[in-house]
Amino acid sequence: MLNQIHHGAPGGTPLIIVHGLYGSARNWGVIGKRLSENRHVIAVDQRNHGDSPWHDSHSYPDMAADLAAVIDANGGRADVVGHSMGGKAAMVLALAHPEKVARLVVADIAPVGYSHDQTQYIDAMQSVDLGAVTKRADASEQLARQVEDKVLQSFFTQSLDIAAKRWKLNLEVLKREMDKIVGFPEVSGRFEGPTLFLSGALSDYVLPEHRPVIRAHFPKARFARLAQAGHWLHAEKPREFEASLRAFLDA
Repeated sequence: MLNQIHHGAPGGTPLIIVHGLYGSARNWGVIGKRLSENRHVIAVDQRNHGDSPWHDSHSYPDMAADLAAVIDANGGRADVVGHSMGGKAAMVLALAHPEKVARLVVADIAPVGYSHDQTQYIDAMQSVDLGAVTKRADASEQLARQVEDKVLQSFFTQSLDIAAKRWKLNLEVLKREMDKIVGFPEVSGRFEGPTLFLSGALSDYVLPEHRPVIRAHFPKARFARLAQAGHWLHAEKPREFEASLRAFLDA
């Protein structure tokens, strides 16, 4: 079972939050707490991330099955919001188990394969001499040799267990399975429930040419964009992201 961080009291239809690549449930703490004012919110660590079990596979059908088990353990039906890799896992979940998903929010990703590669960040993390790290700033300093963006440096070090001198990411498996992560599996089926594709206006992850394949699988899809936000829209514009979620989930 995936590690879960719960916000708010159980009851009603819970909201499952599914993070993206190299993320964790902890990254969604502020948004999860704020949304829990009127609902039960469950943020998960996906497989090979955070405090969840490590596996040799990191495919979207496997991730969708992980999410289905969490939903079964929390009432059997849930609203689901997923960002990036988490959005792909949430889409596969909704297509494979539509009865388990009430409303679906897909944050800045489409059900398509992408050409970008994220293994350079794995290489950067693996290059860190963990024996010389006594605080997160030490790791950030080493990461800066390969990762210029300070926001990304801080983001990656959130998955560092300083005391245990280890990354809370199964970097070897994530590197080996990267083709699956940036791709999208051949899937059939349709999710007929309400669906929101919420994107950053400055991002190019969800393009007009993606809409036919989106509507083929999600016929009730609606589209919205957050101004002045890129791919990390929930971190760049958290209040606007939260407001968009509330408007859609409470409709």
